[in-house]
Amino acid sequence: LTGDALDLDLARRRFAGRRDLDERDLLTLNLLARDGRSCVPTTGAILLFGRERLRHFPDARIRLARFAGTSRANLADRLEVESDPIQAIEDAIAFLGRSIPVGMALAGARRRDLPQFAPTALREAVVNAVVHADYSQSGSPIRIAVFDDRVEIENPGLLPFGLTIEEIQRGVSKLRNRIIGRVFHELGLIEQWGSGIRRMTEACEALGAPPPTFEEIATCFRVTLHAAAGKQRLALSGTAERIHQLMADGKSRSTAAIAGKLGMSPRTVRTHILRLVEQGLIVEIGKGPTDPRRVYRRAGLR
Repeated sequence: LTGDALDLDLARRRFAGRRDLDERDLLTLNLLARDGRSCVPTTGAILLFGRERLRHFPDARIRLARFAGTSRANLADRLEVESDPIQAIEDAIAFLGRSIPVGMALAGARRRDLPQFAPTALREAVVNAVVHADYSQSGSPIRIAVFDDRVEIENPGLLPFGLTIEEIQRGVSKLRNRIIGRVFHELGLIEQWGSGIRRMTEACEALGAPPPTFEEIATCFRVTLHAAAGKQRLALSGTAERIHQLMADGKSRSTAAIAGKLGMSPRTVRTHILRLVEQGLIVEIGKGPTDPRRVYRRAGLR
């Protein structure tokens, strides 16, 4: 393999506004490694930006399915995602967005539609699956199955040797794919090592759903997110309710735009927006919490 094996245009688009991705950057990120006087792409670079990624790693894909009911008897929808891992995450999240059930909650005399699965938990679970998958396994893509009462996210590969489920729930983390993890951290897809499980659990708790279930099954690791079916939510605070009602038109807005509309400070709006995101009422759109171009829209609206 040579440097031509990488789609550098794709890589530069992914890093636009963050790095120029010259040779020094590629070496720093371990996307290239020195081999004598030349540079060659690393395995992680091929997985992320390889021109023939699927030829080298034919199972580096995400297989999604939506089942009607709580068993695999009735397949309602499916999708095979073969794009690069960064785009694949967005494609998988989009499938989940149109596939997950929507519940109902009451606040006073008003009815409010609510997602039954916390969006933050779904995203964290998908990102974790991509980062920690064992891409050397044959015949084992990442699998995501959506049921009426749960979502199962399964990646090939057991936990790294010596790491237990109890430890990952306490925030202990060992990266299987360090280069993918480093790139995802640079792009804001990962906030800090070991925080994903905690964020999943907190998002489920904020939604009123049971905590996630973590299992090692055969040669795979599975995260199950359980629906918050039948849960009712307390009425929102006055400020949060104003933000939620403003977003009822389905438009995407920045924190500054929301603050301007409501005559509030961006800091005040940001505080309430974060709570609404954790509750699954508002969706954050962007490359991560540090993306200056991130915007928000109301959950369940298209």
